[in-house]
Amino acid sequence: MGMLQEFKEFAVKGNVLDLAVGLIIGAEFGKIVNSMVQDVIMPPIGLIIGGIDFKNLFVTLKEGATQAGPYATLADAQKAGAVTMNIGVFVTTMITFTIIAFAVFLIVRAFNKLKSEEKKA
Repeated sequence: MGMLQEFKEFAVKGNVLDLAVGLIIGAEFGKIVNSMVQDVIMPPIGLIIGGIDFKNLFVTLKEGATQAGPYATLADAQKAGAVTMNIGVFVTTMITFTIIAFAVFLIVRAFNKLKSEEKKA
């Protein structure tokens, strides 16, 4: 069987379509969770711990060539060419990952329960 024939059978079985749908839904779900973390979860947390804006929580490791610090925002530091350690961005990304990983865990757990119930029946 030629490679072209094998690919045709693979594509026709629906695996490619299932994968494409999963990737599209996963990407959009990631955007929703990212927005939830950045726009809903992090602002109150920043307010509670002293009015910190996590988008602009960074440490300047080396000042920029075009403008000396201190910088008011991360965007200003990056525009000046400063080398920064973006702590707020990292914390936000970790929270987003945790939420997505937990959601995937719940989906896999529910799927496994359904499979085990089918085996019993």
